[in-house]
Amino acid sequence: MSGAPPIPGSRRAPELRLEGIVKQLGRTRALNHASLFVRPGSVHALLGENGAGKSTLMRVAFGLLQPDEGQILLDGRSTPLRSPADSIRLGIGMVHQHFTNVAAMTAAENIALGGHGLYSPTAAHDRARTLADEVQLAIDPSALAGSLSIAAQQKLEILKALHRNAAILILDEPTAVLAPAEARDLLGLVQQFAVRGGSVVLITHKLSEALETADDVTVLRYGRTVYQGAADQTSANQLAAAMLGEAPSASRPVMRQPSGEPMLRLSGVTMVDSRGVIRLANANLEVRAHEILGVAGLENSGHEVLLRGVAGRIDPTSGTIWRGGATALIPEDRQRDALVLGFSLTENLALKGAGRRRGRMIWKRFRDRALELAAEYDVRSPSVDAPVNELSGGNQQKLVLARELSDGPSIIVAENPTRGLDIRASAAVHERLREAAARGAAALVHSSDLDEVLALATRVVAVHEGRLTEVPNDREAVGRAMLGLN
Repeated sequence: MSGAPPIPGSRRAPELRLEGIVKQLGRTRALNHASLFVRPGSVHALLGENGAGKSTLMRVAFGLLQPDEGQILLDGRSTPLRSPADSIRLGIGMVHQHFTNVAAMTAAENIALGGHGLYSPTAAHDRARTLADEVQLAIDPSALAGSLSIAAQQKLEILKALHRNAAILILDEPTAVLAPAEARDLLGLVQQFAVRGGSVVLITHKLSEALETADDVTVLRYGRTVYQGAADQTSANQLAAAMLGEAPSASRPVMRQPSGEPMLRLSGVTMVDSRGVIRLANANLEVRAHEILGVAGLENSGHEVLLRGVAGRIDPTSGTIWRGGATALIPEDRQRDALVLGFSLTENLALKGAGRRRGRMIWKRFRDRALELAAEYDVRSPSVDAPVNELSGGNQQKLVLARELSDGPSIIVAENPTRGLDIRASAAVHERLREAAARGAAALVHSSDLDEVLALATRVVAVHEGRLTEVPNDREAVGRAMLGLN
């Protein structure tokens, strides 16, 4: 690669240091004196469990967040980054996990966004093509961004950063939505970029990806930097130990009743997405009454499609899913997938079964039922006629539980059921799930907090690259299985 062309714009990557970074987000200390050192001309992998603070630290490095304490140094000089504009001016570019392309604009127009001077469509098209050719990121400048494949949109995001003369690229889970061949191609380009003199921070969950691609590795846990070292002197087991650490033993629920009759059965279930990527491979699973099955998995491991398939939101490509009764879904994003924020508590509760209902709605009955459920589930609101957007996050979640659990479903699917909740609200959610299992439901619960999975589960399956493995209810065993090390 020594004869490769220079980085477009020909800017040497500065040495990047983040020292003692502290960031408080609400009640959570997302970063607790975290540090990172990125050498010029290197690929630096940043690892950690979900919620470890990886993306937050990189948002600080890109000027999206201001640290409460600590400093950022470029080539040894303390350099406050008050906005992304400061970072871009100094040669730092960030490609977010969720793309920011404007779908109705062409690739060339997206690349030109944020530029200066008179806009020329012809010049923008030519510049986009030249840039794509220089860094070997083939893309059609005239194609609408919304028509591009996921892989092409990822390339477009990188080209946007390079167009702004980025010498340090921050890539947040860049391979999470790519097929294996696409991921290999992208990581090859990342290494080429570093050989040409640029630097890359690669946020990833994948140990093999970090060890095969990176020069250096940093691991965050609970907002702290717990490991820094050269990739070629690090093993997957060392990284796994650093990521998972030693956690205080979580209390285990006492089984109120032995497991009962089967409520759910998956037989040879495979799910393939629209691009032909296998997201769940030949899954076989049985869950019985009174069980809480903990589903452990890192982002995009396949647990998402498993849970949505069980809930009936996605049909399997092959295989069968048998359900022994009604299914309730407690989605990860309550505001997007469970509630209509402008509707009242009563109206949101009435959404349950609305598609099967016929005839005139007697709103007094719905209101009376809303009063009963609000009292039973401790949903605190001025009135059941108040819009849901006036409720706290915890009360919104209790409202979702009231609607989904009050009619005694046979199967419960809970995705990150305590996301964004405080300790008191989280405990209430846990108790409701345990009560439902005690009454005879079969529950599947996923949480990005592994300790929460272990605290709730009577049995655990780990999902890694679309494959299910049943593992003991033990933090180290589950963590290793999530990382594909079993």
